Amino acid sequence: MSYQHKSLAAGRWKQLSFIEQMANIGSEVERALNWQAKHNPAYTQQAFERSLELIDLTMDNLKGFPRLKELARLREAIVDYFFGENQFKFTDKSLRGYFLNFIFAARRNH
Repeated sequence: MSYQHKSLAAGRWKQLSFIEQMANIGSEVERALNWQAKHNPAYTQQAFERSLELIDLTMDNLKGFPRLKELARLREAIVDYFFGENQFKFTDKSLRGYFLNFIFAARRNH
């Protein structure tokens, strides 16, 4: 598999806390939303793919079922939001809000 986040996939991702991982996923989702608002489908797609890559790296590290279940559902919802019918009824605001607490917590811990 070819990773866009090569250093993270090589093991650095495992060194981050779950909160830091979620904050980084949120940053990629934020980029995808921003590019979508600017009507740039190529950059939207790239940021979207990076967010999925980070979700997959996080899921590979998880041992607890509740977090794994939440991430699997999050992955499904993000795919549906950007390229499906948005059956989960997410909005830009709700996606940003979901990740905002992780971003604040990650910053507070540093």
